[in-house]
Amino acid sequence: MSKVKLSNIVAPSFKAIHKDIKQGNHVHYWFGGGRGSTKSSFVAIETILGIMSDPQANAVAMRKVKDTLKDSVYEQLQWAIEVLGVGQYWHDSISPLGLTYIPTGQKIIFRGADKPKKIKSIKFSKGYCKFLWYEEVDEFGGMEEIRMINQSLMRGGSSFVVFYSYNPPKSANNWVNAEVQLTRKDRLFHHSNYLTVPKEWLGEQFIVEAEHLKEVKPTSYQHEYLGEVTGTGGEVFDNVKIRQISDEEISGFFNIKRAIDFGYAIDPLAYIAAHYDRKKKRLYIFHELYKVGLSNYAAFEHIQQENISNDLVKADSAEPKSISELNQLGLRVTGVKKGPDSIEYGIKFLQGLEQIVIDDVRCPETAREFLTYELEKDANGNFKAKFSDKNNHAIDATRYCLNDEIINHMQEQKVKKKDNAHWMFNNDEPEKGYIEW
Repeated sequence: MSKVKLSNIVAPSFKAIHKDIKQGNHVHYWFGGGRGSTKSSFVAIETILGIMSDPQANAVAMRKVKDTLKDSVYEQLQWAIEVLGVGQYWHDSISPLGLTYIPTGQKIIFRGADKPKKIKSIKFSKGYCKFLWYEEVDEFGGMEEIRMINQSLMRGGSSFVVFYSYNPPKSANNWVNAEVQLTRKDRLFHHSNYLTVPKEWLGEQFIVEAEHLKEVKPTSYQHEYLGEVTGTGGEVFDNVKIRQISDEEISGFFNIKRAIDFGYAIDPLAYIAAHYDRKKKRLYIFHELYKVGLSNYAAFEHIQQENISNDLVKADSAEPKSISELNQLGLRVTGVKKGPDSIEYGIKFLQGLEQIVIDDVRCPETAREFLTYELEKDANGNFKAKFSDKNNHAIDATRYCLNDEIINHMQEQKVKKKDNAHWMFNNDEPEKGYIEW
């Protein structure tokens, strides 16, 4: 085994993470950061050390596109073998792309996830796939794709370590940036940048290029070198707070509102329960039912159990048949009035709240919708003026449950505009009045 001192090849910011992996405290490790943060180098070192210390461990290293494997994860793992001084124990092959630990025959296999279902066919002659590495995970299609791969590979062993390395996308609503905000006990998120790495590792020219970009394009510097989420300008909700809402908190909620957005053949039915603190302008979403192909009767059974007092439930007025059926079953459901600009007014009202608190353990799909919702772009790459009407089922239900508040707000705004217009046109000293107003 190598006698290389890890502090000489692992950046100080990863010291605690190395210890965490060694102790087996977490399964999923998300490494976000900018250029030169050494996150990929760290993953490569941990993978090589992990295989050499566990005779049952194998690894699969992945990129979204197969053709990018050799010049990225393959080269990075070969570098790790070299700096650890263990080259004599490893055999590398190009066709097929692979690395083999000679003393035991353990392997590191490389796969592109162009077709995730094909990854199911991976087999190891000895041991199991203990280590998985998703390099540039933001290039993957989303967590559904990641889960499909994990379910195929994470079997047959007692412990697993999954690495996700990436440069955070600009958009706060990108699925990766949204995912790392969600609560999961077996996951650890770590952020790093080149400032946490010894300068001599990076070289003088790297520092020169970074400082130049910092001076001429500070926002690009923040995104590329610091790995910060700078935003694209198309983010809709910047007031979402993801955290667990305790049973004690829920027991103190007094202004609870409920609503349904009915689903179709391919769209989910979304039912939410939330508390609205009118004084503080905070909304707490603590319960959801979110399912495709759910019958009205099945929805009734669920809502009846959650809504024990049979409080009024708001729903989309475009579904009178479903509303009537739920009423006949015993629920108190009423349709909300919708005007031509109801989506715009509703979303702007939600944007104006001080905070939208969502318990992502109780309401994972609602959290996902709010975190990833953003404006669409036209053919020229410009943001469209209207809000998107896609992937917003829980958001629609949220608008319905606050429908009365939204209507009152709209009316107040219209009265203010009318009063202001009347004041401006009837003031005895219009110029003076206009300046003061």
